[in-house]
Amino acid sequence: MKRITALILGITLLGVGFACAQDSSQLEQSSVQPITVGNKHCPVTGEEVGKMGPPITFTYNGKVYNLCCPGCKNAFGNNPEKFSKIADDDVKITK
Repeated sequence: MKRITALILGITLLGVGFACAQDSSQLEQSSVQPITVGNKHCPVTGEEVGKMGPPITFTYNGKVYNLCCPGCKNAFGNNPEKFSKIADDDVKITK
């Protein structure tokens, strides 16, 4: 029984070590500064950014997107491809 417990503990610690190693390599890759998109409208609600207080930001694929409120941060995080495209398109239209 002690050997099984030790084996399980060893495998668990090995997995944790592997996960930590992956996280640190991702941190090294993220040393590149993200690009600010500069969208003036929240891609989630369409509201003007800054109207409800200081803009909330969300970083996705090396770009920083402006959102109107903390609730939109969760929505953006649940579907970042959709909302980042909306924000990118908004910026292209306003330029």
